[in-house]
Amino acid sequence: MKKYSKLIIAAIIALIFIGTFVFLWQKSQPKEVVYNEFTPKQDSIQKTTIITGKIEPRNEVNIKPQISGIISELYKEPGDYVNAGDVIAKVKVVPEMGQLSSAEMRVRLSEINLKQSETDFKRVENLHEQKLVSDDEYDKSRIALQQAKHEKLAAEDALQVVRDGFSKANAKASSTLIRSTISGIILNIPVKVGYSVIQVNTMNEGTTIATVANMNNLIFRGNIDETEVGQLVNGMNMKITIGALQDLKFDAALEYISPKAVESNGANQFEIKAAVILTEGGKIRSGYSANAEIVLAKADNVLTVPESAIEFSGDSTFVYVIKGEGKEKTYDRTYVETGLSDGVNIEIKKGITAKDKVRGPEIITDEDTKD
Repeated sequence: MKKYSKLIIAAIIALIFIGTFVFLWQKSQPKEVVYNEFTPKQDSIQKTTIITGKIEPRNEVNIKPQISGIISELYKEPGDYVNAGDVIAKVKVVPEMGQLSSAEMRVRLSEINLKQSETDFKRVENLHEQKLVSDDEYDKSRIALQQAKHEKLAAEDALQVVRDGFSKANAKASSTLIRSTISGIILNIPVKVGYSVIQVNTMNEGTTIATVANMNNLIFRGNIDETEVGQLVNGMNMKITIGALQDLKFDAALEYISPKAVESNGANQFEIKAAVILTEGGKIRSGYSANAEIVLAKADNVLTVPESAIEFSGDSTFVYVIKGEGKEKTYDRTYVETGLSDGVNIEIKKGITAKDKVRGPEIITDEDTKD
């Protein structure tokens, strides 16, 4: 039994050794390299770029008060449509004490002057009736009385404006009523009843009561890299995609290219603007993020091959044209003149025809990957 056991073990070791030798010998044998093969075809190629930006109204206006005070009424809310001149809010004036005191003093002085003028006129009028003063003196006294009356009215109006923000004479044009200056949609009302607001002046931008925009006239605003801006011209068509609206698409026409670059993340970029062409029933809100696809170059009905079949060597390009069949197959390295590329296919201007076949990259199998 011991003799047979030794023979069996020796046989197993021999089989393992022979199997290992065969396996290593097979692995050491050169494998046949198989390549993809392509036939040039007539096709259209276009080079596009995607620009990230957002949708904005062309005309967006901040409505600000012409008088300082406190918001006492709000008549509109965001989303409402307003016409130019519609009242959005009302401001209650908080008078400045110095101005109020001056206005009150002016009223008191005008009252004193009016009483004096009335007394002077009565005296001159009696003397005029007695032919003791000339008509010229009488007219001067009468005019002085009229001026005193107008001054009192003006002083009272000025006091009412300082105290209330309007007077009886200009109630309809009161600056306490905040009106929209354009027709459009109210995008935002950043104030509430009781908020203090400041009027627009040379020292202060003033408090924004509301933001109004015409949402029927929109633009796309984005930035394009300096390597591509030279291929743009005004009037080029763009396709705008808004992802938040289930990839809703609109056409747009390029209308502005900034003459000056701005630096963004270490790269020079140029701002562009395009007029959005709205479709019927398309509802877009201000500030939507969007992508604009623009065709930078296009070549129609040209000979093309996959770019993976091209060998780049310096400034020259080559393809390997397939000659023969089966084991007699050879690859002829051929110079070609290339044109436009879309990153997948590339235009062939010279060097091969549609009758040729070209070699592509090597076909990688699962076994090659395991190796």
